Amino acid sequence: MEEHFVWMTTRHIKPGMLDDFERAWRPAPYPEGLRHAYAYWSEDGREIVGVSFWDSREACDAYRASDAETQRRAAMARYVTDERDAFYRGRELAIPVR
Repeated sequence: MEEHFVWMTTRHIKPGMLDDFERAWRPAPYPEGLRHAYAYWSEDGREIVGVSFWDSREACDAYRASDAETQRRAAMARYVTDERDAFYRGRELAIPVR
């Protein structure tokens, strides 16, 4: 099975700021080595979990250390009240056909 390199971030944002946060969240340009990115939010719109899949840990680390990521985080900061992130490795679980 293929191994995945995943960076996950959970952020709590100020009330009523989901749309503004999402505009600030989108990277421009999208980073080299990013395969897929997903955002999931709570029903009240105050907690957002970002899940991004990368070619390698090195690609993810290079982006995290880049000026573009520093600027993106600065743009998001006005909406964020708390943030946690971590890097993971894993693989897809095979679900039997029913």
